[in-house]
Amino acid sequence: MLTTIGDSGLLADKTGATPPAVIALHGWMRTGGDFADIVSGLDAVAIHLPGMGVTPEPAAAWGSPEYADEVADAIRPFAPVVLVGHSFGGRVSVHLAAKYPELVSGIVLTGVPLVRLTAAPKPKLGFRVIRSLVRAKLLKPAVLERQRRRYGSADYLAAQGVMRDILVTAVGENYDDALGRITAPVRMVWGEFDTSAPADAGLAASEKIANAKFRVVPGAGHLLDGDLRAAVREELLELIAEVAK
Repeated sequence: MLTTIGDSGLLADKTGATPPAVIALHGWMRTGGDFADIVSGLDAVAIHLPGMGVTPEPAAAWGSPEYADEVADAIRPFAPVVLVGHSFGGRVSVHLAAKYPELVSGIVLTGVPLVRLTAAPKPKLGFRVIRSLVRAKLLKPAVLERQRRRYGSADYLAAQGVMRDILVTAVGENYDDALGRITAPVRMVWGEFDTSAPADAGLAASEKIANAKFRVVPGAGHLLDGDLRAAVREELLELIAEVAK
């Protein structure tokens, strides 16, 4: 059932009773529907993050900290809650737990790009030259946009307007400080063949969190389906039982 969360403008898929005990945050340009099987039978809401799903996009180019602030304001009346975050939603969860520890009793993370083990690849020389010429007003911005469409990622090419700016902001973020400030118990569940957030980088991120457990799901990828979906639900149920003691 689609609902709003309190007085906020956030829309979410709701299961079970109110208030929710679990808040699910989906990946980039996904929706709360990704968590339907994971939170089935629980008192939970799977939020449609602004600019994705059915929630309107932000007026400005937010980063994941601003998304975390928005979610924090929405859940404060009934917190603490258990967060379950996938990919971009996991970025938001990390900032939320670090900045507002009183609102979070536990976290399940899956497929979240949090640590880069190798240097980010530099744009091709031709692209860098054209970008410099556009910044110097020697070429029109349309020339640079054609180059971006040639070399940009699928997510970048699909995003438009403020959502493209948000994507660029998120990709450039560093989470080391936030990871070190998390005090809630954390379960991290990674697909063995996740190429968007590789498992070895997930393991490295887990080592920066004081109370984290890391698990790899053999044969799984990045999206919440199959064995990965089942493993995330299993870890979520165990974490709910743990924090309820």
